[in-house]
Formats: sequence, structure tokens, C-alpha cells
Amino acid sequence: MKKLNLLELNRISLENFKKTQKKDLIIILDNIRSALNIGSIFRTADAFLYSKIVLTGICATPPNREILKTAIGATESVDWEYIENIKAAVEKYKLLDYKIIGIEQTNESIPLMDYPIHDKAALIFGNEVGGIDDSIINLLDCSIEIPQFGTKHSLNVAVCAGIVMWEFAK
Repeated sequence: MKKLNLLELNRISLENFKKTQKKDLIIILDNIRSALNIGSIFRTADAFLYSKIVLTGICATPPNREILKTAIGATESVDWEYIENIKAAVEKYKLLDYKIIGIEQTNESIPLMDYPIHDKAALIFGNEVGGIDDSIINLLDCSIEIPQFGTKHSLNVAVCAGIVMWEFAK
């Protein structure tokens, strides 16, 4: 076994990435405080060919130094937009026939491994402390949660996004 070098990884160019067919999956970030988390989610969206990231509320936007630090160029490859109001973002993508899925612990949450994956979905990840804004919960088509077995009842938002994004992409 040997570790592959950058040339052996056969990475595509930014130009070819832009031409590559993306999955009809978008990420909506609801008031994420940490720009480092946002950058990490950009990088994951690039890895799994997500079509767009929508930043709302207090989310930092590129070119933010902390986003760029963890995104490592993914802000150039992944399309994104800023919509100030989360409700407006949800309504926009509902009108475009996206299934609106909150990644949140609710009384009706479906465990991630039991959820039948949809091809056209908008996945909403909420604030690191408060989760998805309460005013949006009733606008969701459903909520999904990652089952956890330890003493904590939450994951870092970038870790959570990585797990869910992989599950939807595979």
C-alpha cells in the first residue's frame, strides 16, 4: 500500500467540475455562527457534487477568511447564494419542487438510516446552539435525525452535515 500523491488522485479541474452534472441536492444553512463550519460544509458539498449552498441569516459569506481556510477552494467550485430570511429561502425552493428536509430532532424525526432518499431535496442545517429556527419547523416536509448513543444529543453541524450529505449522495 502507498499513499497517493496529488497527480495520482486524478482531480478534475475547476473548469471541468463546473461542467460536471451535479446532484439535485442543495444545502440551506440557517444562522450558522462559525465560518469554519460553513467552509467545511462547502468542501463536503464539492466532494459529493451538491448543486448549491444557500446561506441565510447570520451566516458569513465568501470570501470570508475563516470560510476560505476550511473550504480550501470549494467556494469557487460550489455554487452558492445568500438569502437573508430563512423563510424566503424555504419558500423559494418549495416553489422549485424541492423536498424540504430539516436535519433536526423533532417529535416526528425519522432516523437517517430509515429515510428513503429523494433525488431532489433541500437539506436544512440549523444554528449550532438553537438548531433550525422554530418558525421553519412547520414548513418542513419532514425532519431527519442521526441516532446517537452517548451522553451528548447533538453533533457539530459540519460533522452532522458530512454524515447526512454522504448518505444522500451515495
